[in-house]
Amino acid sequence: MLPGIAPETPGLSDGAGALELLYASFPVSPVSTFPSLCCAAADGDKTDRVSRLPEDVLRRVVSLLPAKDGARTTVLSSRWRGLWHSAPLVLVDTHLLPGGAAGVRPARARAGAVSRFVSAALEAHPGPFPFASFTCSFLDGAHRRVLARWFQLLATKGVKQLIFANRPAPLPGLRLPSSLFSCPYLRRLWICAWVFPETATLPRGAGFPNLRELVLGRTVMEDKDLEFVLGVSPVLEILVVAGSETRLHACLASPSLRCAQLCLSALDEVAVVDAPSLERLFLISGMTKMSTTVKIGHAPKLRLLGYLEPGMHIMQIGNTIIKAGTKASASTTVSSVQMLALQLHFGVPGEIKMLPSFLRCFPSVETLIVQSMDTSGPATKLSVKFRQGTSPIECVQSQLKTLFFRELQGHRGEFHFLTFIAENAQKLERMYIWVKEDLSYPAKVSMGAKLRALESANWASRDCKMLFRTSKFPGGGTPFNLAMGVDLSFADPFFCH
Repeated sequence: MLPGIAPETPGLSDGAGALELLYASFPVSPVSTFPSLCCAAADGDKTDRVSRLPEDVLRRVVSLLPAKDGARTTVLSSRWRGLWHSAPLVLVDTHLLPGGAAGVRPARARAGAVSRFVSAALEAHPGPFPFASFTCSFLDGAHRRVLARWFQLLATKGVKQLIFANRPAPLPGLRLPSSLFSCPYLRRLWICAWVFPETATLPRGAGFPNLRELVLGRTVMEDKDLEFVLGVSPVLEILVVAGSETRLHACLASPSLRCAQLCLSALDEVAVVDAPSLERLFLISGMTKMSTTVKIGHAPKLRLLGYLEPGMHIMQIGNTIIKAGTKASASTTVSSVQMLALQLHFGVPGEIKMLPSFLRCFPSVETLIVQSMDTSGPATKLSVKFRQGTSPIECVQSQLKTLFFRELQGHRGEFHFLTFIAENAQKLERMYIWVKEDLSYPAKVSMGAKLRALESANWASRDCKMLFRTSKFPGGGTPFNLAMGVDLSFADPFFCH
């Protein structure tokens, strides 16, 4: 099944949907409890050849075992006894109880035992910990000392990747200790369902000198906390804020940040102030119905942007707020963006009027993704001005090569837009149309007639091919995946193909 957010998903507006996505997207442990093994026939020979291997090879073998199995090797012989302590330890709490091998998290009654096992392993092993994943615990105010001790040990024993999700009831739960900022070797950090540490009282020098990926899920934090963590993470490349428990003014100022993903969160503002390395900016609103100001300042490498929503987002380029009828100029365009994704209601006049202005802001777009959202109430006719236009839309006329139109519902406005693209996009090579799955039979008949009319339009590009498909995402949801979005090697983060 295609990962994504269905519109009927409960709890998206209050952040619960973010936890569902986060749990499904947690990084995979480098150690498996179900390894693929190939054992040669022994022919009755009981010679212990494994123990004859060099110690560095044996240490590598032990480091690839789940924590419980690695600890058990200490009883094999005196030679094996020291290997577990000298090998790096991958510590995953779902591996510590029966049934946890498949990622099944225990009920609250059994979670305490897992926490005790984690404490014992952290105390017993000298490190380093290349990967630690704690997603089973129910930690509350009674566990503050345990939590502080865990972070003290993780910091001193060199944790490099940490996935730490609490399961409090009610949310948001416990404040993380400030010792989180004393983990100098951290490269990847995922924290979910916590209150962010108090950054105002941190000592000088606190920070993440090696952190490259930060995911904040269902976390209570203030604007100043986000600004602080960006400021003390000099090599941070990936930032995800999912299901924020507080309304944020997200100010993105970082020389190293390459990808920012802000999803299912109540955002008053997203401001790309100074991000010279930023390549991708994802905005996934979920079911929140609040207006968000999206400001783009200095981002010369920004090439992928979405989903922008003309009905929800107040767009500002530099010092100019984009309005219906705003003409393109050097101060109102972002010429680096090549892939743009939009969501809008084709039955809402105000959103249709804003669409040309949004498109004019991005004159270099080669790939355009448009998702038609369900509109309550009767559809409206599209303004003639949109089709003819008072000023050209540069990306449509001279750059656009591929259009992906999702969830075609049969609105007149949808077909006026598609016809506008067909008759004006001179370099268009492909037009992909996904038809909404759950249409009535009469709606499908009407849809077929309108699609045939579209095929007969006066196409500006004679070589363009139009392809129809039934929606890949039943229910009209937004294809979306946290892990794929932050994978900079993945060229299709909007799941077009």
